[in-house]
Amino acid sequence: MPRIPAFALPRRLPSAMRLILVGTMLLGGALAPRMASAQPSLVVLVRHGEKQPAPADDPSLSEAGVARANALDAALAHSTPSTIVVSVRKRTVETAAVVQQRTGVTPTVIGLDAQHVKNAAAAIMQAKGVVLVVGHSNTIPAIVNALAGTTLPDLCDASYATMFLVTPGTSGSKTQVVKAHYGAPDAVGADRCAGMTPR
Repeated sequence: MPRIPAFALPRRLPSAMRLILVGTMLLGGALAPRMASAQPSLVVLVRHGEKQPAPADDPSLSEAGVARANALDAALAHSTPSTIVVSVRKRTVETAAVVQQRTGVTPTVIGLDAQHVKNAAAAIMQAKGVVLVVGHSNTIPAIVNALAGTTLPDLCDASYATMFLVTPGTSGSKTQVVKAHYGAPDAVGADRCAGMTPR
């Protein structure tokens, strides 16, 4: 299993410094040498923000989720995604909404069916520049796996702060994956959910 470096922004750093650090990571990926083929320079993948308890099938974001949507836009302040990929669920659309409003990019909506991961990965790899993907606890790791050949497990149900940064490989180079965090930190123990298959 490929080893994924973990990067967590120090919690005590001023907000501006945190944004600079994330912006530097994003810029580094965007400036890496690229071939002319149609593929993104950087893929940013996050789970939707915290959700309201009801309705169970398709809830909107909670107050904490709205705050996380704003934190996502802040983390991407030095980057302009050319493509935004979401699912049909409101919570993914709402999480991407602040970035969408800033950039004017209309999201690509991928249906939540048996082909979701395959279709999402195809849409990502047909894009150029920076791509933002907002999905679910069981789809985001699966999409990273499809892009990078990793074997990441589902995110835990209480985990919302995780961000994956994927730099697709070019001829002879491997796809690179960085695991980062943004916004309010998850509660202690939020990443421990052995035996669960969260959504």
